[in-house]
Amino acid sequence: MAGLSMAESGGGRDLPAKLTWQVIICCIIAAFGGLMFGYDVGISGGVTSMDDFLEKFFPAVYHKKHEATEDNYCKFDNQFLQLFTSSLYLAAIVSSFIASFFCKKFGRKPTIQAASIFFLTGAVLNAVAVELGMLIAGRIFLGVGVGFGNQAVPLFISEIAPAKYRGGLNICFQLLITIGILIANLINYATSNVHPYGWRISLGCAAVPAIILAIGSLVIEETPTSLLERGKNEEALRVLRKIRGVDNVDKEYAEILNVIELAKQVKHPFRNLMSRSNRPQLICGTVFQFFQQFTGINVVMFYAPVLFQTMGYGSNGSLLSAVVTDSVNVVSTFVAVFVVDITGRRVLLIEACIQMLAAQSIMGTILAVHLKSANIMPKGSAKLVVILVCVFVSGFAWSWGPLGWLIPSEIFPLETRSAGFFFAVSMNMFCTFLVAQAFLTMLCRMRSGIFFFFAAWIVVMAIFAIFFLPETKGIPIDEMNERVWKKHWFWKRYYEDSDIKKRSQEIQDKSEGESLE
Repeated sequence: MAGLSMAESGGGRDLPAKLTWQVIICCIIAAFGGLMFGYDVGISGGVTSMDDFLEKFFPAVYHKKHEATEDNYCKFDNQFLQLFTSSLYLAAIVSSFIASFFCKKFGRKPTIQAASIFFLTGAVLNAVAVELGMLIAGRIFLGVGVGFGNQAVPLFISEIAPAKYRGGLNICFQLLITIGILIANLINYATSNVHPYGWRISLGCAAVPAIILAIGSLVIEETPTSLLERGKNEEALRVLRKIRGVDNVDKEYAEILNVIELAKQVKHPFRNLMSRSNRPQLICGTVFQFFQQFTGINVVMFYAPVLFQTMGYGSNGSLLSAVVTDSVNVVSTFVAVFVVDITGRRVLLIEACIQMLAAQSIMGTILAVHLKSANIMPKGSAKLVVILVCVFVSGFAWSWGPLGWLIPSEIFPLETRSAGFFFAVSMNMFCTFLVAQAFLTMLCRMRSGIFFFFAAWIVVMAIFAIFFLPETKGIPIDEMNERVWKKHWFWKRYYEDSDIKKRSQEIQDKSEGESLE
């Protein structure tokens, strides 16, 4: 398929490539895995604020919510209610481990297809649930779908995209996550007055992005890297020519093939991932995911309606406020799509830390002053908090949100790519689980101090981005070690020892060979 005339790209060094419509379509369809994830993140917080849902599954929370004397910060403190949200992420941790092997053995495309089937099953179970066990079972199936999708989609996009446009195309995954969150809250807003089954519509609509992904995945191409890994060389060459929009792909094909031959020598990728020369990527990939979740973003995304109700907004008002912040989330993610391959990764991350730190700190101060245990927060202060939430979300949406998926998907060498990305995804899911399971209890115990808790982590994140995270803009995915990690002021020491040992071994082998002669 012909490439876009404006998009001639050398990618990395002199690898000829165009940004073809085939690549764009494949990336958009694959990114619907992000829409599934985002819809689920957004839908759970809205549903858990609906009286019909609470009365059926969590009657204790329903009665606490309507007690006039109940503490503002503790209305929703219930471990089973938190388990409804967090059980998905426990399932995602386990399934992403399985998906890492599935992805390598069967390919990125079948893994994406499996994700859509699991997610569809979970959506149906949730929509028809009649008791709590059935509801949690549906969440577990959704979690398996999320685990498979989050494992395969960012890898798929990073491997299929030309290096020059890899950042923007990969961020389509995060963009669809934000759109999914927005759609979820719009649906929650529409169904909140549909009694008594509005929550069933909200949960059941999760089937729509799963169906779109399942159908769309039938037309996308498998990545050349995955095809070569599984010995399908002729098909890999055909696909590479198709997605690059040029016939002269011999050099890129040879580079991928060479990397795969080296990767095949690694029999135990998980064990190899622990070797000294692979620690920089492992540390950065997993620590990045930890930081992404400890920005406090899921305080807003999971529980925005609950949080706004705590501040005195009614049920509809809280859902509408969540829609506003989600709209900011979508628009700001578009900023990342267009600037990440121009400004680079680190500039966005550092700027966002400053922005998020200011927003979190001011929010915490306002709540400490104006929201006590049993009062209604002044309207002016409540509106200011909504504005500050938007400021916070915008900073996250053009930095730590999308780059949390982009950077881990592009930094690992092929021999440890699936294994390394599994650790990154698992860390993301584990930290998401911790925040989801603990937030309402933390809100009850820490009150406004919870915002200062997350603000402290943002300071640590800024230090990490400034000193320890290398810039990966425009570097071909299979050249990261030579051009990024071995030149970084701190991480290069992990390679220097390995290179010395390698040279010593070569000298020893040469000496032994000469003595035998």
